[in-house]
Amino acid sequence: MKGILVQFRRSRKRICEKHYLLDLGLSNKDEAKKMAGKIVSWKSPAGKVIKGKISDSHGNKGLVRAIFESGLPGQAMATEIEVQ
Repeated sequence: MKGILVQFRRSRKRICEKHYLLDLGLSNKDEAKKMAGKIVSWKSPAGKVIKGKISDSHGNKGLVRAIFESGLPGQAMATEIEVQ
């Protein structure tokens, strides 16, 4: 399954550098909650793979939160991620 990296998890004054919001094409919160615990991976243009884990749903429209092992570069925004 593929998804899109949407944004950092953030508040008004703080950005969580390892937490990201992902759009997997899900329609509601219940579908997103079922994805918790799955492994996600982002592949850089150079071939480096950074892995993370879906922690929970985010909001009511089917977005999910993922925590990666290390922060992703800014160029990763709006690129594809792979869900295993």
